[in-house]
Amino acid sequence: MMIRKHYWFSGRVQGVGFRYHAYYIAQSLGVTGWVRNNWDDRVEMEAQGTREDLAQMIEMLNAQRYICIESIQDKIIPLEEENSFCII
Repeated sequence: MMIRKHYWFSGRVQGVGFRYHAYYIAQSLGVTGWVRNNWDDRVEMEAQGTREDLAQMIEMLNAQRYICIESIQDKIIPLEEENSFCII
């Protein structure tokens, strides 16, 4: 079953390749959505895929060498019609 989540990541998440890793991980898992840096040093992301794919994406992001996710806020939001993942 497909779900869509809106995420806010805090920690060492800007200036460490977070958005590019998110893009490549999403491509490899078939996840759609977007990711962007926020003015408050957090990274914001919407991702759509199976619950398992989204969990694996977060796991893979957390495993990156320079990324240090200290907290994640997320909420399930309505699905959208899209076919790619992009960096905003």
